Amino acid sequence: MLIHILGSGAGGGFPQWNCNCTNCLGLRTGAGNATPRTQSSITLSANGDDWVLFNASPDIRQQLASFPVLQPGRRIRDTAIRAIVLVDAQIDHTTGLLMLREHTEPWDVYCTRAVHDDLTSGFPVFNILSHFRGVNWHEIGTDQACFTIPGIEGVAFSAVPLKSEAPPYSPHRHNTVPGDNIGLRMENLASGKNLFYAPGLGELEPHVIPFMEDADCLLVDGTLWTDNEMITAGISNKHGKEMGHLDQSGEGGIIEILSGLPKPRKILIHINNTNPILLEDSPERLALDRAGIEVSYDGMEIEL
Repeated sequence: MLIHILGSGAGGGFPQWNCNCTNCLGLRTGAGNATPRTQSSITLSANGDDWVLFNASPDIRQQLASFPVLQPGRRIRDTAIRAIVLVDAQIDHTTGLLMLREHTEPWDVYCTRAVHDDLTSGFPVFNILSHFRGVNWHEIGTDQACFTIPGIEGVAFSAVPLKSEAPPYSPHRHNTVPGDNIGLRMENLASGKNLFYAPGLGELEPHVIPFMEDADCLLVDGTLWTDNEMITAGISNKHGKEMGHLDQSGEGGIIEILSGLPKPRKILIHINNTNPILLEDSPERLALDRAGIEVSYDGMEIEL
């Protein structure tokens, strides 16, 4: 089972188009030891030919261009993407669906009912796509039951409801329901190894812990180093927890959580442009290295 990271950044990518924070300015001027990142999305395959896309970021066109195996190679119009799975209804995970409207048949899209409802009301992406080839919606339940995806043979998927935050256009904003955000367990049935993918994690609830403990690899929320990072940078008046993201360095944060898990390989994804871990020679990046926690990058590959 191969996982290819198409995009490792948070909403807006890195550098963000209108941001002049220390990280973004340093990247533009060459003063910072950092690498550009597109907005978070991954893709998975069991055979190297058929792939499932997890989240469709606004950068999807650039991401597909960077990964040739997903490009047309069999017919005049073609893709190796067999299905799309959405973990939430956020703009940075769903806007790319509009870029994929030229598909030759309806997209098979897997998401929870809560996400489907947001994408047919407050942010009606599915409605817009109905004027093109449309969407075949496959409901993902929130009961943690296994499901499979036709064309992606040999992989079992389980959705795990996560406490994060619903989009601003959702009626569940600040009052989330199961299914607004999910993590995904993906198991290679041949090897028995599994990945747990959770790009948005605002609170570690008891039912999530066994999935993280049992994973062979964790690909989890790396948005912010500190809870007040956006405030300190003068960019926003919101704390990380208000946006549905645990910080890394605080008490009960991602580093503390991951340090208590001996089994899995630990990798951060969905990294905000303000996060100092983007600077490869920063003290914060060194602290992650010492804790055995990796920072994902566009093009990174994981094999399980």
